[in-house]
Amino acid sequence: MQTIKIKSTKREEMIEITSEVKNALSESGAATGVCVLFAQHTTCGLTINENADPDVKSDMILFLKNTIPQFYDGFKHYEHNSDAHIKSTFFGASVTVPFENGKLLLGRWQGIFLCEFDGARERKVLIQILAA
Repeated sequence: MQTIKIKSTKREEMIEITSEVKNALSESGAATGVCVLFAQHTTCGLTINENADPDVKSDMILFLKNTIPQFYDGFKHYEHNSDAHIKSTFFGASVTVPFENGKLLLGRWQGIFLCEFDGARERKVLIQILAA
């Protein structure tokens, strides 16, 4: 099991962590299997999405902000981050990526992202490499 730390700089942002995951896989020496990532937090999530055009990330954040605003009449959670908990639940806390010959089997335009919804702060993502 490996842990990577990711520092966000904004309240809401998508941070690509593909290179960190590739490094963890390389360090493991495993050839074939699956890589499981798990975020140990309730106000961020993980996803796989396009990493070629940065507008995809900004469009996703814009849509989420407009759909689930931070300040919504009726939210009772006193920390004013109920929106972050909801967004995190939609994305989920884990992703699984197969690998072969020591390489992640991501599609051409795919990257792995930590989705920050309550930053700026440091996050931890656990990486478990399961070799076949």
